[in-house]
Amino acid sequence: MNDNRKLRVGITHGDINGVGYEVIIKALEDNRILELCTPVVYGSAKIAAYYRKAIGMAGIPLNQIRSAQDAREDQYNIINVVAEDTKVEPGIDSPAAGQAAFAALEQAVADLKTGDIDVLVTAPINKHNIQSDTFRFPGHTEYLEASAGESERALMIMCTASGLRVALVTTHCPLAQVAAAVTRDAVLEKIKDFDASLRRDFGIDRPRIAVLSLNPHAGEQGLLGREETEEIIPAIAEAQAKKINCFGPYASDGFFGNGTFRKFDGVLAMYHDQGLAPFKALAMDSGVNFTAGLPFVRTSPDHGTAYDIAGRGEANEESMREAIYAAIDIARHRSAYDSARKNPLRKQYVEKNKSDNVVLDLSKSDDA
Repeated sequence: MNDNRKLRVGITHGDINGVGYEVIIKALEDNRILELCTPVVYGSAKIAAYYRKAIGMAGIPLNQIRSAQDAREDQYNIINVVAEDTKVEPGIDSPAAGQAAFAALEQAVADLKTGDIDVLVTAPINKHNIQSDTFRFPGHTEYLEASAGESERALMIMCTASGLRVALVTTHCPLAQVAAAVTRDAVLEKIKDFDASLRRDFGIDRPRIAVLSLNPHAGEQGLLGREETEEIIPAIAEAQAKKINCFGPYASDGFFGNGTFRKFDGVLAMYHDQGLAPFKALAMDSGVNFTAGLPFVRTSPDHGTAYDIAGRGEANEESMREAIYAAIDIARHRSAYDSARKNPLRKQYVEKNKSDNVVLDLSKSDDA
């Protein structure tokens, strides 16, 4: 992040036949965003104008630029990344929409990696029509993980400004394969990654993490499944031995039903719908999808393309606006966290030798 300029927030237009442009334009009408950052939309000024006209939005002026380096801090910027003749068909699942979505994503990620933008916010894609020889991933999360490099591990976290944060052990994994994927190593890895993200990305010093069970009633001591006793509980115990404040496993229904989730800084679910169904029931309009564990920040709204209301002016932009704010907040938390640990002081301690002479040892250092 360049401290000499405002944060540049790259925003991809997603599926052009969905509600992406509507929620982007509506979200950017919030004047506070331009005060906090410099928005750079990756998409098409022509398609943006089409949607403004189709749903009767006055819209915000978009400054057309050739590259993110040319972005004006006092304006909303847009980079044209799709062909002029790209056909827009609101509500239609089309190959052209998938190609346009990937073109925006590819350019934005390239700029993110070179530092031309500081954070990335992605509008929803259609996971089917974006598939091609250059995109063979279940979704944004996996593509971004691969783009970051083989040593990086992505963690999907759904979050709200009010403090609800839900992470997943398995993400876009077919339900029939979930049980096999819930291993001791996998659960422990996600607990550690979640703890690290809560500290660095959300500024929580000693986060409390709740770990959900896989089976009904937390397995009933093996009666309803053995994943809890053989995989999840040992992972929790090992994490606790590493001084991570994690607890469980909790049965998901009662955990969310009686409000126990409010006592924790984060909740680790075993699979996609176990975590996202209650999360969206509680925070559908304001929820944010954050990809943790990568060297760059990426957020998105927690909803999909919403083909059923595309082009009608009915889409709620709150989740997109919150995604932009979340990206800015997370980038700031990371910067502060890293800065505080950049030049740690050497650890000074006193020990006595056999003659009871005091010795000051400055040869070792420790992180502050």
